[in-house]
Amino acid sequence: MVRTTNWIGDAVMMTPALRAVRESFPNAEITIVANPLVAQLFEAHPDCNRVIVFDKRSQHGGVRGFWRFCRILRRERFDLAILFQNAIEAGFMALLGGIPRRMGYATDGRRLLLTHPVVVGDAERSLHHTDYYLNMLAYYDIRCHEKAQSLALRADERAWAAEQLPDGPVATINPGAAYGSAKRWFPDRFAAVGDYLAEVCGMTVILTGGPGEAEIGRDIAAAMKTPPLNFLGRTSVRQMMALLAASSIMVTNDSGPMHVGAAFGVPLDAIFGP
Repeated sequence: MVRTTNWIGDAVMMTPALRAVRESFPNAEITIVANPLVAQLFEAHPDCNRVIVFDKRSQHGGVRGFWRFCRILRRERFDLAILFQNAIEAGFMALLGGIPRRMGYATDGRRLLLTHPVVVGDAERSLHHTDYYLNMLAYYDIRCHEKAQSLALRADERAWAAEQLPDGPVATINPGAAYGSAKRWFPDRFAAVGDYLAEVCGMTVILTGGPGEAEIGRDIAAAMKTPPLNFLGRTSVRQMMALLAASSIMVTNDSGPMHVGAAFGVPLDAIFGP
């Protein structure tokens, strides 16, 4: 059982560590446990076999819901839990889920809940997220040969994106911000960049993001001279992944979509924030 982080960007940066688990345990059944949004990232991913959704905002919320979920894990009879989430909750989940071997960083007061702890010091905290996860595994000699972040799409998902987009290069504007409007660029500036990409670079501009960005999306679209294709709040995570995979460039505030785009080959020097 692999407990992922709760943020999309962090989960994408965790994928090289997931590959290390697969390379070290090639014949194991690897099951991801993730919240509903992050879980979608790992559908059809080659380095895991299954995904179990942990939804603490719904049926797994509260003490009773958490215990109900731990009983689900008990029925799975996992041999090993690898906890990339740092919270004490993940430690209790693995312990109450009856998993005999529990590996993770000794953070959040959960040292006694782990059978295979890894001490965290200043050196570990200063690591890039990808290296932070790999370092935890390397402590117990679980390693991979390729550090590139990776996600996977099904053929029907790529076909869906192709049906939504005209021929030619695509530029994505994702105006979301993980920590709210204080970190968000102004709509007129997104619009100015969008118009430049459309008029000077000859690109189709699309808007992507969650329902929370619908209002700023309307403002961006209204301010643009060249109308964009507006997908804000209208796609699942999987559909957003397919649209980003079809993009050549992205303008974003948010590291989550940035890492999703990078995982599909949008070069990091072509992903720029304000």
